[in-house]
Amino acid sequence: MSDFSSRLESRKGELSSLLKALYNDDSSLENLILIMREYSYKRDEDLKELDEKRLKDPMWYKRSDMLGLTMYSDLFALSLKGLEAKVDYLKKLSLKYLHLMPLLKMPKKDNDGGYAVEDFFQVDERFGTNEDLASLTRTLRKNGISLCLDFVMNHTASTHEWAKRAEAGDEYYQNFYMCYSDRTFPDEYEKTTPEVFPATAPGNFIWSEKMQKWVLSSFYPYQWDLNYRNPNVLLEMLRAALHLANLGVEVFRLDAVPYIWKELGTSSRNLPEVHKIVRIMRLVLEIVAPCVIFKGEVVMAPKELKAYFGTKEAPECHLLYNVSLMVNFWSALASQNVKLLEHMAEDILSMDEHCYFVNYIRCHDDIGWGLDEDQERALGIDPLKHKIFLYKFFEGSFKGSYSRGQLYNFDEDSLDARSCGTTASLCGIENALNYADDQLLEKGIKRDLLMHAALYSFRGFPMLSSGDEIGQLNDYSYMNDHTRALDSRNLHRSPFKWDREKLAEDGNGYESTIFHGILKLDEVRKNDRCFDAGAKVTTWHSHSDSVFAIRRTIDDRDMLCVMNFADREENVHFDYFLGEYKDLFTSRVVNPGLGFKLDAYEYMYLVKIN
Repeated sequence: MSDFSSRLESRKGELSSLLKALYNDDSSLENLILIMREYSYKRDEDLKELDEKRLKDPMWYKRSDMLGLTMYSDLFALSLKGLEAKVDYLKKLSLKYLHLMPLLKMPKKDNDGGYAVEDFFQVDERFGTNEDLASLTRTLRKNGISLCLDFVMNHTASTHEWAKRAEAGDEYYQNFYMCYSDRTFPDEYEKTTPEVFPATAPGNFIWSEKMQKWVLSSFYPYQWDLNYRNPNVLLEMLRAALHLANLGVEVFRLDAVPYIWKELGTSSRNLPEVHKIVRIMRLVLEIVAPCVIFKGEVVMAPKELKAYFGTKEAPECHLLYNVSLMVNFWSALASQNVKLLEHMAEDILSMDEHCYFVNYIRCHDDIGWGLDEDQERALGIDPLKHKIFLYKFFEGSFKGSYSRGQLYNFDEDSLDARSCGTTASLCGIENALNYADDQLLEKGIKRDLLMHAALYSFRGFPMLSSGDEIGQLNDYSYMNDHTRALDSRNLHRSPFKWDREKLAEDGNGYESTIFHGILKLDEVRKNDRCFDAGAKVTTWHSHSDSVFAIRRTIDDRDMLCVMNFADREENVHFDYFLGEYKDLFTSRVVNPGLGFKLDAYEYMYLVKIN
């Protein structure tokens, strides 16, 4: 049986080496050990039992029955207590992983949806209390559901206690941030560091009138970047992570992790020190709370992602968000062409086995059209024209579009923009209902389920966006609220429609077709060996530019998942396939090597008949 002391002893040497590389002092390790001992002592017995269970089953998050859901707790059930009362609904979805959007103490205004944190140790009163969070995590654990929370690493709210003390002239806390009396450092920094939001939050620094200093603020002016060159910052953030782990958080989504270390003469993105810090964090949690895993939010090209998993000998993140998959799914749906999707999928699937992703088609955020521009050019696609086509298509302003969404962060100079909307509305269901057209509705439902079938077929585990499982539509009421009207992401950040949930479970409308279609996908995924973590997963060319295919094999079990992204029938055949395969959804039998036809937006999970 493992215990704190033995885990500490086995990792102490590496911790010391990493801390010295960053800070070149001995006191950081001593202070960190004191913090770890404190939180190990405070850790509840039931959490220690979970720690032991996970130490015996370290790949628990790679099991084929893993299914995630992301939501705003207040939009779903008003409060944490309300959410706890709805756990039976989560069980109906066979949920294993619940990601709640930020709920720590935040300013009432200018909070970036909770990503401007005022207190890392306190739940915001609008959601409940720390006790409510601990109660929720206990109930979730009893039902086999792991809670994920965002851990906002790069910055605090400008109203955080540390920032207030800095503004009051306390030099100790001014060193928690990057503060400068003149423009010498800021001007040098901005020569090589790009802006995150050039249209809505230009520049990387803001002027603090109270402090009479420039403060690094990469995102919005009310979010001050933390100074990880100061070891006390890392120690305090580790203290906060351990506090949340002791409240029962099992997964941390590391927000904006590529940005946390800054260096003049660089882009201040993806620097080596970032990886040292993430490795330190992983070691600390492995010592105190080994049931906890990390999910990195790394919105970068696939070539940048592998580094955030670390190595087999020195791993960092257990999981990463697969943002590229989301973007390429939507691009394939609009263009009815899967070449870019295939290229991206090959990049992801060629990574080492320890590189594991959380896959999704929609989340709380917008769809940013960060496609592989070099690959677009290689295919004869103009990247800017393609991006404009995509955001106009999903806005519904492109001729022949079925989609209903809105633009986010349109930039008149660069013509860049992002897209917002729920899966159902972007797939054409809202448009079909507006026209009361049953044929359009059938196609919209097919697109919706096609996207989910493609999602479930991929390596990693699927995560749904709350409301998508019942085909929830865009909510335009946000435009009548002056506090929300300027952020079009609120189009898909709307209260869960419990009246539609009843229709989804028991009715016979589009909500029910989507709900039960997704339940069937989950049933297939968790009951077939081809979705085990040890399965070999590859793309497979279909001889159609509109059909995406994933092959999954384990031992003598062979599966071919095929998805037609076209609004027309497609002929496909697959080289090197012999014999007959049966579709798990319809029992239809085909021979992939000889070829067969797929209807518009049809998907099949084919298994070989032995």
